[in-house]
Amino acid sequence: MTTPSALADHLLGLELALQSREVRNSEEKLRELLAPEFREFGRSGRAYTFDDIVTHLVAETEPGNTSITDFSATMLSDTIALATYRGTRINDDGSRLLANRSSVWRLDPDGKWRMVFHQGTATE
Repeated sequence: MTTPSALADHLLGLELALQSREVRNSEEKLRELLAPEFREFGRSGRAYTFDDIVTHLVAETEPGNTSITDFSATMLSDTIALATYRGTRINDDGSRLLANRSSVWRLDPDGKWRMVFHQGTATE
């Protein structure tokens, strides 16, 4: 059984991977981390499906520098975990986007964690 600390460390690593240009610009890598039924409510208020977000991220040229603070992960069932954190994105022009973020992760039968839902709520 995974310890709460090991789970948090693992899911934090997956969240950070999703912030990297290498993963964001790779449809193959996004498909490894996002479930086919993935949905997102972005900090902008816009809703995204799996296809929407993959198309958007693969085309993204300037993802900005991001940081994650106040990260925590909680098991909701044997195969479902909730991750919450505060995200900061600093764009190339120096502007900052702050958001409270939550992700629902599922442990699939192949032993890999995949995100099924994500929400960003803008904060100041």
